[in-house]
Amino acid sequence: MISRKTLLGLGLAFSLATSLTPASAASVKHVLLLSVDGLHEQDLSLFAKANPDSAFAKLMAHGVHFSNASTAKPSDSFPGLLAMVTGGSPKSTGVYYDDSYDRALSEPGSDCSKKGTEVVYDESIDKKTEAMDGGGGLDEAKLPRDGANGCKPVYPHSFLRVNTIFEVAKAAGLKTAWSDKHLAYDLVNGPSGKGVDDLYTQEINSSDDITAKAANTAAYDDTKVAAIINQIDGKSSDGKDGAGVPAIFGMNFQAVSVGQKTGGYADGNATSKPDLAEALKHTDASVGKMLAELAAKGLDKETLVILSAKHGQSPIDPAQWQITDKKIIPDAINGVAKDLAAQVTMDSVALVWLSDQSRTADAIKALEAVKDKAKIDQILGPDKIKDMFGDASKDSRVPDIVVMPKNGVIYTKPTGKKTGEHGGFGPDDTHVPLVVSNPALAASENKDAVTTLQVAPTILTALGLDPNALQAVKAEGTKALPGVDVK
Repeated sequence: MISRKTLLGLGLAFSLATSLTPASAASVKHVLLLSVDGLHEQDLSLFAKANPDSAFAKLMAHGVHFSNASTAKPSDSFPGLLAMVTGGSPKSTGVYYDDSYDRALSEPGSDCSKKGTEVVYDESIDKKTEAMDGGGGLDEAKLPRDGANGCKPVYPHSFLRVNTIFEVAKAAGLKTAWSDKHLAYDLVNGPSGKGVDDLYTQEINSSDDITAKAANTAAYDDTKVAAIINQIDGKSSDGKDGAGVPAIFGMNFQAVSVGQKTGGYADGNATSKPDLAEALKHTDASVGKMLAELAAKGLDKETLVILSAKHGQSPIDPAQWQITDKKIIPDAINGVAKDLAAQVTMDSVALVWLSDQSRTADAIKALEAVKDKAKIDQILGPDKIKDMFGDASKDSRVPDIVVMPKNGVIYTKPTGKKTGEHGGFGPDDTHVPLVVSNPALAASENKDAVTTLQVAPTILTALGLDPNALQAVKAEGTKALPGVDVK
């Protein structure tokens, strides 16, 4: 029988009767991490129940299903992924959104004489946005600059304040890979800039057609699925021989997220409309291809598959959907003083950075005055933000104000049509699926409240690496996913 100590080390919630066998526990050599962006826990459960022969159902039939998992807040893609690969929240990573602000950095192309700049890490920083390969790299002229470091451009990887699972694995001599939607996912390389051996980033916004409907996005996802299949076969993402199967690898799927935005749900019970339903079906089939290839190559028993999501999407209930003019909040703040709103990042949340922090109370008062008009549920000021993220007066990246709208509100142009968005702090945005699977595991459900931050230490523990090698894990005390109590 497998020892209790080994079970606890794996950090998986299963009983002694349904644990990994000693052989499989000792032979976990690969972790495949999959993020189905936008996927809710409810989506996964409904799909698996309706499709018992699906790949999703197969993962759950041989895995621990954490049905009460939440992602990072804000529920943007950057903090959502970083939660899973660093074990940290924005409090330690310093990354709040792919469009944020830093009071210590300077504008792209500047001489760094003026501090404070919007920090944008999306398709706009590619050398050539309209090319799938982004023109071959990131354009330094579009990157913020650091006056404390010779006014050098700040790449996404160096913007991150803590190391990643990829860097820890590489330090142990293991191979790493990741695939994502923008070249800006250079972020996952970590501060060393060298964490990922094989980073495959095809630009999703190289064409408007890709995200026009979920079927187009599914075809785009297929390019990344092909990269994963190549890696399972021991090749590089582009099919070159000799790379070797990575110890940590994975990708994000975008079709479900797009399906939620272009069609969404038919009711509050998460009944998918056709575009979303097809996206779920296609994504499940893609996961099935990976599982089949792992089995065909004899790697299934030595591979831990983790399925989750960087973020959910709101609203699930179409009756709650409300498009709200994104100008209301910055206009209210700038009514206090000209250009007081240095940066307002908005989706299903509003993160506010002020040009003059001494006017924070005045800005909050102005927001209270437009609370109904802006469909605001809560306004978080310095005290609550300090508890959650740190002191905005001392940390150059912490927002001064966080606006939490009513569920279903999307801040965009009044003519906006998208039926879903993320970034918010509510359950629709944060309650994501989390399944840890291996053929030697029997099905079990853990209903404890867990977070996707716990994925990172679980991955390292499964590979026999020290989770405390992650700086964010040490700083925030992040634990591996719940294991067996062995007193």
